[in-house]
Amino acid sequence: MRLTDSDRDSALSVSLDSNHEAGPSSVAGPSNGHKAGVLKSNGFSHTFTNGSSKRSPSPDFDGHAPEKPRSSVARVSLPGRTLYDDSYVDREEFVRLVIQSLRDVGYMESAATLEAESGYIMETPEVAEFRRCILDASWDSAEAALMRLGVTEGEGLWDAKFLIARQKYLEYLEAGRTTAALQVLRNELAPLNPELENLHALSSLLMCSDPADLRQQVGWDGAGGTSRRRLLLDLQRYIPSSVMIPQRRFATLLEQARAYQQSRCLYHNVPLKNRSYSLYADHICDRNAFPRVTTTILQVHSDEVWNLEWSHSGRYLATASKDRTAIIWRVELDKDARTRAYSPEFILRDHPFPVGCVSWSLDDSILLTASENFIRLWNTRTGLCTKVLSDHTDVVTALAWLPDGSGFISGGLDRKICLWDADGKLRDQWGRTPIRVTDLMVTPDFTRLVAVGMYDAPCLPGPNPQETGAAQGSGATASAAASANKSSSETRIIIYDLATKQPERILPLEGELTSVKISADSQYALINRASENGPPAEIHLLDLATEQVVRKYTGHSQSKHVIRSCFGGVEGNFVVSGSEDGNVYIWHRDSGGLLEVLSGHGEGSVNSVAWNPVNERMFASCSDDKTIRIWEAPPPEALGASVAAPIDVPQEMHETQHEMENGKGKGKGRWDGASSSGIDHESYGMGSTTALF
Repeated sequence: MRLTDSDRDSALSVSLDSNHEAGPSSVAGPSNGHKAGVLKSNGFSHTFTNGSSKRSPSPDFDGHAPEKPRSSVARVSLPGRTLYDDSYVDREEFVRLVIQSLRDVGYMESAATLEAESGYIMETPEVAEFRRCILDASWDSAEAALMRLGVTEGEGLWDAKFLIARQKYLEYLEAGRTTAALQVLRNELAPLNPELENLHALSSLLMCSDPADLRQQVGWDGAGGTSRRRLLLDLQRYIPSSVMIPQRRFATLLEQARAYQQSRCLYHNVPLKNRSYSLYADHICDRNAFPRVTTTILQVHSDEVWNLEWSHSGRYLATASKDRTAIIWRVELDKDARTRAYSPEFILRDHPFPVGCVSWSLDDSILLTASENFIRLWNTRTGLCTKVLSDHTDVVTALAWLPDGSGFISGGLDRKICLWDADGKLRDQWGRTPIRVTDLMVTPDFTRLVAVGMYDAPCLPGPNPQETGAAQGSGATASAAASANKSSSETRIIIYDLATKQPERILPLEGELTSVKISADSQYALINRASENGPPAEIHLLDLATEQVVRKYTGHSQSKHVIRSCFGGVEGNFVVSGSEDGNVYIWHRDSGGLLEVLSGHGEGSVNSVAWNPVNERMFASCSDDKTIRIWEAPPPEALGASVAAPIDVPQEMHETQHEMENGKGKGKGRWDGASSSGIDHESYGMGSTTALF
């Protein structure tokens, strides 16, 4: 848009020391178009017309208007229409956005100078008039001004008129002008044929007892708040963007560029408001700031460690072991990794069987543990068991607290899903589920429960176990039963409506499903799938809205053990999992690329991983080697060639087979009820913690 002759005459004389205030793109405003010391027009402190500065000088503190030097700005004519010869960016669009941005931050005279020098104006007088009508509540004139902005007849025009009439109606009600509001409802809103439900909701507002009640019911901050500016934002959808530029458009483009760079940064792991973001260079995170070295090894458990979970404060770590204990570790989170101390706060010993699950309450005051079919509640401040629950009749495989902390849900191989109060009182049961639950989680938005497990199909006739000559409960019988079960069962994902407890969708998936985690935004489910006698082991990222697998993560090995993965890093940018080859695998969530294969654990599977919820550069892993490892970014003095060099990940990962000696392992044998015994608790020692830096 070019300056007209009258606009140019005013813009060529520019005041260099006038008062500044942010322009029309600013959402916040102290008076929403009302008088507040200085008359507002188009959202400015003074009356600006498309960037020109026609106005009377503001009085100084003594009431006199100071003399202001004037400088003439000559218009610059440039060839072509693009910003540069080899650019696709339209010069007029770019300059208009710069003018808008200058006004946004308060450089009003610079904006006027650029308008005069370039010959482009940010917006036409018609746009300025429309903005003034909305901010000053000139409702009758607003509709006429809207028509002059290119809003065509049809549904869009009707929707825009409805929004204006609705604001008018609400302001009349707030001011106590009930008769005028009723006329607007009958003569302006009803003829626009809105949905009957919306019309009834608006008419019910006539019964509001006072303005505060009105504002609360509508979720509206009133004529004196930001409602008129928000109305402008809503009306923007119906006005061509070339006529009325969307608010803070340059900032929106910069945010889109930042988001794109972040998505391309494979090791992105810094908060959004981190000062490392700069417009001077593309964003990229340093790999050396990524948690990929072991800083501490926790060695107290006397047998395989099967599961672990951080407290919500990030200052405690709970671990579950085959040695029939769970341990609460204290972590000096505020200390440097080189001096941070770890100590076993409590060793929870009163389990008759190996411990498979741990789960922290929302306030970290209660820790749940599951041992076979028993659930125990522990006071984390005293280390004492406060209650034992035995309603399940088979192995409890999953424990999940409700997002509001009011209770928790348990699931097991007995096909039961139970809802408990926070004190362990049974609140409800979901009846017999279609699957033998191997894991479950509640979405953070408190709407759904996602469960995974084995769905038993009708079995084909087979040999009677008693005819095999093996004693019941022996390894041979358990193996035969497991094989028969595998041949006649399928695995399923069930998405339940949490309020009705009814399945929304049942999704079949090949391979045994051992773990499920839900993203913080409740959009995705992360599911581990084992590979024995089937497709290769994979971790699936399931979109809960579309019910489609949108990403698969491969490279690790999982055939017969329970392996649990998790989301990690800022905004859950990473997927982390253990593996039966003794390594920890980390993938970039959005691209699916394998970033790191971290070695260090001893022989056996890495069974579970957990990312610290407070420190985005720390996670923990537990293994059959009886240890827990804490992984963090390498300290500066440790950044030698051996640490900083990229890890060479083979294209084809060879699966390492591990024998389940003496019933060890986290696989189907344990889930099928083959519990271990014979742990010598007398020989159980305090163990040690080893700091590597």
